[in-house]
Amino acid sequence: MIEALRLGMAAGSLNATRRGLGTGSRDEIERLATHVTVSHAGPRPALALSHANGDARTTAQTPDSQLGHNYGPRRGSHPDARRAGAKHSEVTATGPLTFASRSTIGSVAKGDTMATATEPKVYAAPGEPDSPVTLQERYDNFIGGEWIAPTTGEYRDNVAPSTGERFCAVAHSGPEDIELALDAAHAAKDAWARVSPEGRAKLLNAIADRIDEHREMLAVAETYDNGKPVRETLAADIPLAADHFRYFAGAVRAEEGRISEIDDQTYAYHFQEPLGVVGQIIPWNFPLLMAAWKIAPALAAGNCTVVKPASATPWSILKLCEVIGDLLPGGVLNVVNGPGAQIGKALASNKRIAKIGFTGETVTGRLIMQYAAENLIPSTTELGGKSPNIFFEDVMDADDAFLDKAIEGLVLYAFNKGEVCTCPSRALIQESIYDRFMERCLERSAQIKQGDPLDPETMIGPQASISQLEKIESYAKLGREEGAQLLIGGERTPMDGRLAGGYYFEPTVFKGDNKMRIFQEEIFGPVLAATTFGDEAEALAIANDTMYGLGAGVWTRDGSRAFRLGRGIQAGRVWTNCYHQYPAGAAFGGYKASGVGRENHRMMLEHYTQTKCLLVSYDPNPVGLF
Repeated sequence: MIEALRLGMAAGSLNATRRGLGTGSRDEIERLATHVTVSHAGPRPALALSHANGDARTTAQTPDSQLGHNYGPRRGSHPDARRAGAKHSEVTATGPLTFASRSTIGSVAKGDTMATATEPKVYAAPGEPDSPVTLQERYDNFIGGEWIAPTTGEYRDNVAPSTGERFCAVAHSGPEDIELALDAAHAAKDAWARVSPEGRAKLLNAIADRIDEHREMLAVAETYDNGKPVRETLAADIPLAADHFRYFAGAVRAEEGRISEIDDQTYAYHFQEPLGVVGQIIPWNFPLLMAAWKIAPALAAGNCTVVKPASATPWSILKLCEVIGDLLPGGVLNVVNGPGAQIGKALASNKRIAKIGFTGETVTGRLIMQYAAENLIPSTTELGGKSPNIFFEDVMDADDAFLDKAIEGLVLYAFNKGEVCTCPSRALIQESIYDRFMERCLERSAQIKQGDPLDPETMIGPQASISQLEKIESYAKLGREEGAQLLIGGERTPMDGRLAGGYYFEPTVFKGDNKMRIFQEEIFGPVLAATTFGDEAEALAIANDTMYGLGAGVWTRDGSRAFRLGRGIQAGRVWTNCYHQYPAGAAFGGYKASGVGRENHRMMLEHYTQTKCLLVSYDPNPVGLF
């Protein structure tokens, strides 16, 4: 899944109360930030996921409080922490982590001792007695630090992809609710902008600590809302979300102004100032992680935000608000749910936002950029992709760990059910090794365990919605009609019992030609289109023969070739001998029709600020023009 992931997992103590924000309340906010303290006993723990010859072995250093002890709730923490602590006391490591038939869970390392990390056989669904997640009948919007019912009075059923059944109702808001959220954000923006970088950083670190504290609860909630396997949300989505808040807490502390000396008595001082109130639209494939990608830099830069989650996955971010809502002053973070065509447009086209950030498909992205252009505000868009994953013949020079890693690299088309903008959905394999290499890859694909996403051994869960399942099914049919050779899969996966109504599709591999639609159009599912190439030049030509340019992968034992291809591929992110790693600090964004702007890097602070130049003359004498 992710070959090496090292994250700071802070064991902190937290004492904070949510306070409302009004004009002139800077001192109050600073006191709130000062109350947030983090203490560490011993070295900072880290989570490391490692692979060796197909076996997934997870080792983790964890805080003392998480080794063989309950998750004790901290002051101000959500009651879900108590539920998680009571039911799952031996936690932290998850596995298996490779796409192979494995059952090893792993071990937890503490100093020189080893302790077994146990996971429940299958997590109970939210709301059930043994679940770490509490569940309400319905959920309102989070506006101004409070839970506010939608002005429409309407709620929409939220369906679990694993069962196809309703499990709660979520606000079905209208444009008036966007205005309420903008009212709250504008009331808070001046005081929040005056909070020092140190104060904002303390609050971002406190958010990260709270996410870590509720990792299990948030992971199960995200899994149930989206359908992605809980082993992924536990090991990647939630820890990475926390890490992004920590990263931008550090980044904003390291920001410095710039001074230009015009002459010995004239100087230009440059300051980065917050934009004010921003809008952010979150996709349904990584609801919590993508929210962290956007919220963390916006808040770090001193902005207030109005967030619109995807209609298909509106719930897990509300659970996040339950967890962190008391840390932030009211109005700094606002979340409004509802149909994208109405409230998404109401937010993106609103004259009261100073920037719009969007992740989603390219057609909608063009509309978002159009709305921004009409209001003369900046936009950041991360859009679609059709990423090439290139395998040169030297990957098979030895039957070793690197070959095993490359095989897994191809099978990562099924990661997150293929619902990833950078999904390596085009495999380019050198002709000389195609048959032997593909045989090994198909064997690995056949070993993918599909099932209940709440089972830690499940490798691929259901698609996020019935409409997405039907779209994938239509492309599988199209591939056959285009003359592509179906190598594996191609159908819905029949499930039994309570999973019978879920949205499951088989991992699918076609062999064909890059001109086919299944090679050119984004499917957003576990469907791989494979083809061959003769030499390096042809590989590069095929890789760049697409309207998209979000991601790509290059697999070779030749470092010089890897560098040449990496520079030659027209994509914003080129993984070399790896894939699907998304660490904070590595810029992420697209070329061509895959969007404009970058995320996950300190440069985002520039995207969420504007430059003030203070041009100062220290010369007491007049210029002499008049």
